Amino acid sequence: MERRGGKAIRRWGTAVIASAAALAVAVPASAAQTTEAARGPSGVSAKGAYLLDNGTNKQLWAKAADTKRPMASTTKLMTATVVLDSRGLDLNKKVSVKQSYIDYTARVGGSKADLRKGDKLTVKQLVYGLLLPSGCDAAMALADTFGTGDTTAKRTKSFIAQMNKKASALGMTRTHYDTFDGISEGGQNYTTPRDMAKLARHALRNATLGTVVKSVDTIQKAPAANGRTRTYYWNNTNRLLGSYSGAIGIKTGTGTAPGRCLVFAAKRDGRTVVGVILNAPKRYPDAKKMLDWAFRAHTEVTWRQLPEGTPQD
Repeated sequence: MERRGGKAIRRWGTAVIASAAALAVAVPASAAQTTEAARGPSGVSAKGAYLLDNGTNKQLWAKAADTKRPMASTTKLMTATVVLDSRGLDLNKKVSVKQSYIDYTARVGGSKADLRKGDKLTVKQLVYGLLLPSGCDAAMALADTFGTGDTTAKRTKSFIAQMNKKASALGMTRTHYDTFDGISEGGQNYTTPRDMAKLARHALRNATLGTVVKSVDTIQKAPAANGRTRTYYWNNTNRLLGSYSGAIGIKTGTGTAPGRCLVFAAKRDGRTVVGVILNAPKRYPDAKKMLDWAFRAHTEVTWRQLPEGTPQD
């Protein structure tokens, strides 16, 4: 049990609500620090990284920007993009949760939104379940709904083809998807820091996605199979939110081969900076260093702790 406003709140599976930690305090860097940092942020542990000025679409700094690497659950940013860019999209369309979504997530050992069979969630709710707790079950539900074909296997395969088509349209020439959620059984799910920054910049133009990815947590209610109402509590796995002043998203990813990955963005004084980190032992300190360098600031951070039960994505 958690308590909110003095009232007990029941958790469903992976999702709980947590109040955000105190926001960071930004302190301007000294002239000496600014001069020293002119070459780029120092001590970034990530094997691949990229910083982009979102307004001007100009590279600010890069490390192995064009080296292909597996991307883990940052894949789900493209999953969301394909859905949200769909023609005639109805965000309120109801999707019935199938047992196959639950079985798949259990089989691959993926992070989950803990969807329950027969519950009817809207497309928008599934996007929250996809991007906050990084639900592989929500990813499959969306791929099955927005793919084409007469079986789930065919529909999810066609959805992955849509992901690759979108990557090509965005100029992501060194990116390939073989999965809708980042759990690659074929080993052909990869991107580069530069390509992922292109996707992030495009994705942030979508108002719905922007609202979802900057949410620290959410409460979503859906009709349950038993005729009652199910309440889902989901926390965002991105610890920049509620920790780094100005953070507005975007998506985490973790895997054995990919390591710890992060696609992130922050906005200060009307300027938005997008960052990508692939395979980083210290992704959040890396992101802080990169953003501080871009904003010419020194930010004191108290990292938000993820509530018990939140997927470690």
